[in-house]
Amino acid sequence: MRENDKGENMNYQENITKILDTGIALSKEKNRTKLLDMIIDSSMEITNCDGGTLYILKEDGLHFHVMKTISMNVDKGKNGEVIDLPPVPMKEENICAYTLLHKKTLNIKDVYTSTEFDFSGPRRYDQMTGYHTQSMLTIPLLNQEDEAVGVLQLINALDEKGEVIAFDTSLEHVILSLASQATIAVSNIKYLEEIKDQMWSFTEAMAEAIDNRTPYNANHVRNVAVYAGKIADYMNELHAQGKEEDYFDENRKEQLLLSALLHDLGKMVIPTKVMNKATRLEDKLTDIEKRFELFVLKYKVALLEGNITEEVYQDKVSRLEEILELVQKVNNSGFLPDETEEMLRKAFELSYKCEETEIPYFTEEEKEALLIKRGTLTEKERVIMESHVDVTEKILSKVHFNANFSDAPRFAVEHHECLNGMGYPKKIKGEDLCLESRILAVADICDALLATDRPYKKPLPREKAFDILYDMANNGRIDGKIVQYLDACLV
Repeated sequence: MRENDKGENMNYQENITKILDTGIALSKEKNRTKLLDMIIDSSMEITNCDGGTLYILKEDGLHFHVMKTISMNVDKGKNGEVIDLPPVPMKEENICAYTLLHKKTLNIKDVYTSTEFDFSGPRRYDQMTGYHTQSMLTIPLLNQEDEAVGVLQLINALDEKGEVIAFDTSLEHVILSLASQATIAVSNIKYLEEIKDQMWSFTEAMAEAIDNRTPYNANHVRNVAVYAGKIADYMNELHAQGKEEDYFDENRKEQLLLSALLHDLGKMVIPTKVMNKATRLEDKLTDIEKRFELFVLKYKVALLEGNITEEVYQDKVSRLEEILELVQKVNNSGFLPDETEEMLRKAFELSYKCEETEIPYFTEEEKEALLIKRGTLTEKERVIMESHVDVTEKILSKVHFNANFSDAPRFAVEHHECLNGMGYPKKIKGEDLCLESRILAVADICDALLATDRPYKKPLPREKAFDILYDMANNGRIDGKIVQYLDACLV
């Protein structure tokens, strides 16, 4: 066998080996962007060329997905980062577009002497960078249905001396094999992107539905997502410094953010009179005020009829005014101190009495509302409010989450659990509560404390809010490390 034949045979075997290796990687590699990077590297190595670009077809044209030029030390898109170049329009004068429109491989010896296509783009690139584009091989990427997916473009084939030459036509079939593998990878990427887009659109639709019921809650879920994202990014920074074991890759962070946007989904079925309850009494305050006005009139009648003295009348009226002032103060208070509770209980014992008539100053419902220790919800209303987590779980159980988002429902449902097991709905505690759920818990409480649009409370200063968060951590309710991370990254 001639030496030349041996060399060609060896090159052929090496090319086949590269194709087989790429095929094996295709079945194993989960990161499709890395696989595409490897396919371009293999194509450039087989053809011994200086540059390669992979385009993905979208509605507005061919988008740069991976871009390499060895001599210019250009290597973009290999980690999935967006390449900041405008898409190539799908017009026949553009060689990449022509390749895809006509489903035809094109081998151009010299773009500066060719008059078939518009090479103004490569020439502008050459002017900006000092590069010289000469030979070019463009291959259409078509899926199994013969539908256009993208384009593989190789630039400047080189001879043994490093001089630019035309691409060897005998290698086109080899590159086509690699291109077919690239097509599978690109199709999978587009499929995954569509699934993600569908999932995110569903999430945004749910947030919009909540927004239409209660404006403050739509801001809340987005704020929780922002806080959770900041915590994840901060943990990644610490991980890079060797100060934190946990790390959020792209998919893990996406699941965290998705769960943040879904965590209050069940509030769609909570009555707005409970969800938006701004004060303890709400419209019951008006009932009390009118009742007290009636009592004043009754005492006035009793005075005029001589049934009570002026001194008794003034004492009764003054007492009613004091009690009403106390009620109005408590109604708008976020917390009920013990001494104030004692004053209320004494007032609850009072009633209007005249002959055989006795009318209590307060109804049982009003008493229950005024004795709320913290917040604005009675025990019954709190049970209704807390049921939103169960409803969230029921709704999300009906939604199919693929492997990329399969953990998001669990994170969303666990955001009210506490490390000490005193949370709800499942009393999960300690190590059984995953990191993402702990992050959501801290983010959720933080926004509740800092929110400026809640109808039932005023926002707290940042320092006071974090005092409360650290206190909750010290009491074993939430993760103190997560509180520290949010404190450090929230500016």
